[in-house]
Amino acid sequence: MSIDESNAVPRKATSMRTPLGRVRNLGSSHSGTSDFWRQRLTAVAMLLLMVPVIVIVMMMLGRNQVAAAQILGSPVVAILMLLFIVASVWHMQIGMQVILEDYVHDEKIKLVAIIANNFFSAVVALASAYAILKLSSGV
Repeated sequence: MSIDESNAVPRKATSMRTPLGRVRNLGSSHSGTSDFWRQRLTAVAMLLLMVPVIVIVMMMLGRNQVAAAQILGSPVVAILMLLFIVASVWHMQIGMQVILEDYVHDEKIKLVAIIANNFFSAVVALASAYAILKLSSGV
C-alpha cells in the first residue's frame, strides 16, 4: 500500500527549540528584555547616587546662589549631580515608554506620545545639566 503524496496534508515545520528558546531576548518588538534591564540598571545607579545627592542638597539648604555655586563648583559634586540626573531621566523615559506601549492602543496616538516622551526627557535632562554646569562654573 503506497501513500499518495499529492493528497498528503502539508506539515507545519517543527522546531527543536522550546517556546522559551524561541522568545528568549526577542519579544514582540524584537528588543526582548533590554528595556527591563536598562530600567533596573538605572534604578541601581539612582540608589547608589541617592545618598550623596541628598547630602549635597542638604548642604545647599538655606544658602544663596553664591554658596550653592561654591558647593557645586567642586568637580566631584557636579559630576555626581550630573550622573544622578542622567540616571533618573533615563529611568523616567524608559518607564513612561513602557507604560505608553502597554496602555495606549491607538498606534498614531502611541507614536505621538512616545515622541513627546522622548523630547520631554531630553529637555528635562538638558535643562538640568545646563543649570548644574552654569552653577558649577560660577558664571
